[in-house]
Amino acid sequence: MKELKDTATQIRRDIVRMVHAVQSGHPGGSLGCTDFLTALYFKVMKHNPSFSMDGVGEDLFFLSNGHISPLYYSTLARSGYFPVSELATFRKLNTRLQGHPTTHEHLPGVRMSSGSLGQGMSVAIGAALAKKLNNDDHIVYSLHGDGELDEGQNWEAILFAAHKKVDNLIATIDCNGQQIDGPTETVMALNSLRAKFEAFNWQVLEMEGNEMEAVVNGLNNAKTYIGKGKPIVILMKTEMGKGIDFMEGSHEWHGIAPNDEQLARALAQLPETLGDY
Repeated sequence: MKELKDTATQIRRDIVRMVHAVQSGHPGGSLGCTDFLTALYFKVMKHNPSFSMDGVGEDLFFLSNGHISPLYYSTLARSGYFPVSELATFRKLNTRLQGHPTTHEHLPGVRMSSGSLGQGMSVAIGAALAKKLNNDDHIVYSLHGDGELDEGQNWEAILFAAHKKVDNLIATIDCNGQQIDGPTETVMALNSLRAKFEAFNWQVLEMEGNEMEAVVNGLNNAKTYIGKGKPIVILMKTEMGKGIDFMEGSHEWHGIAPNDEQLARALAQLPETLGDY
């Protein structure tokens, strides 16, 4: 558990350094979901960093809220998909590390472009169905923002997944209550996501997303529902900007970069654990 926490701390350092270096990117949601993606890639998911696009014989992950690409890139690099040193090219001209993940850059680990919100649910369901058709008993995981659920395509896909009994899918919703224009309840009230997903006939679980033990236990618990006839969703409570006191809980850090002074303050709260790129 200490290794997972140390890895999450280093990934948070990577995130703020990457975004600061180009004065562009999305640190808030990235920091909030760091514990989740660390637990998934370094503990729970059965994946292969040598990377094959077809994903046969391994678990798959799809990032739907692609603006949290700093977290995604750091996690992939730190788990062996490409050199950690490449993180220094984030959002620069001709880099493979675009602001939103893209497939035409052929970056190992990325199986879908996710610049447009709302599409990841459909892709993940399709991948999960393909595994069922191919008798591949591995799991498909996906991550979505709560504000992203404003997109109607999600709900068509959610209805479809239950109808087709896509019970090898674990979708996680980052419930941080914030989106780019403000609190989700102000922009477009979501009300009870549990009631909504249960009405759509999904297996609904809840999890604290900023406690490493809770994340690992929550993901392992979700796996016990695989193959039981319902798609699985985890409503994950997180805090935007987690790990940096002046960023925590504010939608204002959804898509702005820290200045030099703010970077220094942030790094002082995140001790270097695995070595900076």
